[in-house]
Amino acid sequence: MKTMSMNQSITTAKHQLLLVEDDLNLGFLLVDYLEEAGYGVKLCRDGISALRKYEEHPYDLCILDVMLPKMQGFELAKRLRASHPEAKFLFVTAKSMKADKCIGYELGAEDYITKPFDEDELGYKIKAILRRTMESSQKQIQVYSLGNYHFDPGKQELVHGENVIRLTEKETAVLHLLCKCQGQILKRDDAVEVIYGKRDYFLGRSFDVFISRLRKHLKYDDRVRIENVYRVGFILNVE
Repeated sequence: MKTMSMNQSITTAKHQLLLVEDDLNLGFLLVDYLEEAGYGVKLCRDGISALRKYEEHPYDLCILDVMLPKMQGFELAKRLRASHPEAKFLFVTAKSMKADKCIGYELGAEDYITKPFDEDELGYKIKAILRRTMESSQKQIQVYSLGNYHFDPGKQELVHGENVIRLTEKETAVLHLLCKCQGQILKRDDAVEVIYGKRDYFLGRSFDVFISRLRKHLKYDDRVRIENVYRVGFILNVE
């Protein structure tokens, strides 16, 4: 594989990628390449650990090797789609047989790349998939009703009656995560990794500041509460 040359051609807002590759040498090379390109990347070595990691929080794109220990890529994709229909994945494989590609596409794969491949080719495929995903999601971004509030992530707005609160990018990202798992625990460490691309104590403290700001924005309706779960995270509850 060659050195990074897409640094200027890929622009991301910290898209989160789940890379599932049992070859650690290749896995580490791809992690370095993709992180330099601006992505947040989590590397898993087998299908079981990848499935568990995705259950903790969804990723923008899964890059799946077909031949994996414990659970092969096709089975992993099938299980992901069963519980998360919105999951996006791209298959990486040493096989180039037409039948394998057909299986991948039937499972809902966004694309397919065959080893050995050029890093830039993978980079362009990822960029194209994420661009399509963003264009599609922008057309149908969900607006959330939270008691007397309406939250529009696309406009970064929290509306209460005639009062329109313009949220910052980070406030929007945090509230959006809370809305996606409303009534369930949003783990602080997982949320920090999604928003900042890594886990860090001081970033966790920064995350808590945004929680405090959101509580102030939501104080005009007692039915809407962001509750602490000691040493774990937060729950958005709406009565």
